[in-house]
Amino acid sequence: MLGKDQILSILNEAVQSSPADQTELVFDGEEFSLTHVAESQIQQNLFHDDSVIVVRLVIGKKIGIASTNKLDVKSIRAAIDEAAKIASFQEDDPIFESLTKSPTAQEVKAFYDDTAGYSPTDRANAIWQINKIAARQNLKTAGAYRTVTNTVAVMNSLGTEQFFRGTQAELSLTVSGEAGRAGYAIACSRDVNQINPGAVAERAVDKAVRDVNRMSLPSGEYTVLLEPPAVGNLLLFLGFMGFGSGPFVQHRSFMAGKIGLEVAGRNFTVRDNAYHSAMQGMPFDYEGVPRQTVALVTDGIAEGVVSNSYDTRMMGTGAESTGHAHIATKSFTPYPKHMVMEGGNASVADMIKSVKRGIYITHFWYMNYMNPVKTMVTATTRDGTFLIEDGEVKGAIKNMRMQQSILEAFSNIVMLSRERELYPQFSVKMLVPYALISKFHLNEEVA
Repeated sequence: MLGKDQILSILNEAVQSSPADQTELVFDGEEFSLTHVAESQIQQNLFHDDSVIVVRLVIGKKIGIASTNKLDVKSIRAAIDEAAKIASFQEDDPIFESLTKSPTAQEVKAFYDDTAGYSPTDRANAIWQINKIAARQNLKTAGAYRTVTNTVAVMNSLGTEQFFRGTQAELSLTVSGEAGRAGYAIACSRDVNQINPGAVAERAVDKAVRDVNRMSLPSGEYTVLLEPPAVGNLLLFLGFMGFGSGPFVQHRSFMAGKIGLEVAGRNFTVRDNAYHSAMQGMPFDYEGVPRQTVALVTDGIAEGVVSNSYDTRMMGTGAESTGHAHIATKSFTPYPKHMVMEGGNASVADMIKSVKRGIYITHFWYMNYMNPVKTMVTATTRDGTFLIEDGEVKGAIKNMRMQQSILEAFSNIVMLSRERELYPQFSVKMLVPYALISKFHLNEEVA
């Protein structure tokens, strides 16, 4: 693993040698370890250590992008030459003005030695503990335990210089048994010591033990109690569909034309906050712009979207990048990666007691878009779906298909829990509560 001084020295020497009007170099490194489990057996131990340097050159109004995974100055200079050649074939970009000149971002405590050093033996011991708990109930385990160390450095010819190194641990678990019974749980943290494999196993096993003799419910509108992973599934797609500057400036976002207007219930508030103690996120983006904490929706009122420097030039006077640019080789629009949803005042037990008849949902599976502007999505319930009746969680029910507007769901929030959990998916982390929601659309499934 190269150190901070080594990486910045290599980037600085390469930037100084560039013939372009402006030059940006991004170092993006990852050390990734994973133990994959199926049928209560370790199927795979994987480790990879890979780094890439992405070059973005500006020559006049033309932009060229190239990359190399060779980390010496000579190879980076070759990538610079390649980017210059690519730029020569480009049309002028009338919107692009300049790379960014940014101050040094604040430091964030995101690197933990124990996470970086967590070994295959450590993961195997955790899996052994999980398997032992599941076996008591004749259940099999499947899932993955992964640890990652990410290193990112950004340097450009305008004086921007940023460096970040952070760790992440994530344990996802599904336990299953006869007749298709199943339960799911997940945990993640920058500090692997904050993950309790036994507690994760107990949560998943508890659902699987109760997931027997599934009954069928007819299609209709239901009151649902969503666990944090189910809330996170909805919030993730909401972020993809409308909280980024790309669809916003193209008027494809549900936020377009709605800033300052009510888009959800008054008890729905979400911000993108990389600095929250549960996130400890990278404090700058891949252009080197320090991340801002962005109010997305406050008390149901649309407030703003996350952006990069390019999109802000189409957003009007006074708009500035919120520090959410992706690396130059990615064409994705900016989207929030550290969403913090406000909770409420209820306990989970009180939320359950308040329900006369409803459905308890662990998480959703295979979610897909139906109508992004109307925030319509579809998915099935999965790995623990139960009937709530007269204030108690009763028997299991067959999985049901959800066809639902996410904003409509977040307009019908009845209660939110005080308790919040960190949920990771697709490189996004979300701190989310349990949510009791009325008038939620579910269709009967055959399985």
